[in-house]
Amino acid sequence: MAIHFEVLQKDIAGRAGRLRVGEKTVKTPFLFPVINPHIQIIQPSEMQEMGVEAIITNAYIFYKSEEFRERALTEGLHAILDFDGVIMTDSGAFQQSVYGDVDIGNLETIRFQKAIGSEIIVPLDIATPPDADYEKAQSDLEVTCARIGEALGEVSSGHLATPVQGGRFGDLRRRAGKMIREFATPFCPIGAVVPLMETYRYSDLVHVVMAAKQGLSPAACVHLFGAGHPSMFALAVAMGCDVFDSAAYALYAREGRYMTPRGSMKLDELNGLPCACAVCRSHTAQELQKAPDRERLLALHNLHVSLAEIERIRQAIQDGTLWELVDDRCRNHPRLLNGYRTLLNYGDRLEHQDRASKRRFFYRGSESCRRSEVMRYHARIGRIALGSRVRIVIDEQQGRSREDVLSFRPPFGPYPAALAETFPVGQTEIPEWDEEMVRAGCAGIASLITSHPGTAFEIECEDRWKAVVADALSAQEEGFVIL
Repeated sequence: MAIHFEVLQKDIAGRAGRLRVGEKTVKTPFLFPVINPHIQIIQPSEMQEMGVEAIITNAYIFYKSEEFRERALTEGLHAILDFDGVIMTDSGAFQQSVYGDVDIGNLETIRFQKAIGSEIIVPLDIATPPDADYEKAQSDLEVTCARIGEALGEVSSGHLATPVQGGRFGDLRRRAGKMIREFATPFCPIGAVVPLMETYRYSDLVHVVMAAKQGLSPAACVHLFGAGHPSMFALAVAMGCDVFDSAAYALYAREGRYMTPRGSMKLDELNGLPCACAVCRSHTAQELQKAPDRERLLALHNLHVSLAEIERIRQAIQDGTLWELVDDRCRNHPRLLNGYRTLLNYGDRLEHQDRASKRRFFYRGSESCRRSEVMRYHARIGRIALGSRVRIVIDEQQGRSREDVLSFRPPFGPYPAALAETFPVGQTEIPEWDEEMVRAGCAGIASLITSHPGTAFEIECEDRWKAVVADALSAQEEGFVIL
């Protein structure tokens, strides 16, 4: 049995593709619902009817269970859980991180996972807390990598998930990614990030994921361990994460929390149910609050919302509108917005991964000026062939284009008539011009001036923008005049 990952479509660093596990195929991005055999609020067979193609359970729970251990060894996980799709097992590393120790060794858990029919096996990695010091993170990483090597003596590289650790330290995460790349394993979880998400440290999460991705093979399927709330799925996919796992659908239901793609609400405070799932369409808020099976119904709703968000992200990747979805989701919480802005700081790396043509570019504020499409345009506008004298017309009315006249479209900048109907200029929707977008467009002018030292540039500018343009181009000492 082997794991193979195939990328079919891309947007930003996000990928839509297929993960093949033996003879089974799972569409990515996808979500592993977490299954606890002792507390099955929703049966795995029900999940399969909802379109769930893969689940994750904890091998350590089976190992310690008087009820399930022997059955798992004799019948196998698929029979016990009544699930035909892909089953991944965690090793007990989560319990180790929470309780400090577990009475199982690395080889023991690897052999047990193999014996019970797990299709994606995880070694007993060390989940370093984000606030651990450098020496602790480095030591834990060395243990984790040693255990991965040990595990590869028991199972093939195509059957093993190889976690990327390293705490909050970018250089350790990069090193871990590179070490795991040498193992040539196709399925690579990024671990020990749940505490960051629980404390809304999304900016730190972005740094950790981007560092790990820098070391990992571009061909690896990347699993973000414990990423359970749909409000942050789009951000994670934009970073290049392909797979998530979540017990949040059930944990939130137990606490009476009602998930939406924009956050969670307390069920008891709702007057209506803003969702089109079967649960919400067959109950009023008051009926759901008083239902005897309220926890199960709420878990069904939460899982539906999570799966729907994954489908929404897949569609956004296909349409080339993932940036717009990220922008929308991240404006629902200040800490998510911090994470979004942190991701934009990696624009140079994202530009190399992003697709060249898309359906549209919707300007949604100053963050849009830092998107990968804008950076790519500024980097490539210098390829345009120009004569000895060129005029750039900065005019909100647009419309003037001749061979020696370039129009101006913020936040991209100048463009010749030949590019007027091409992406991104021709597919950009912007509101009334503002200073941020005009300044961003001036970066395109600066790129032209720098790349064409033999060309004299005349910038014909509306009075309201002259001071902004002059200030934005102040670093360009010669080669242009503002009219």
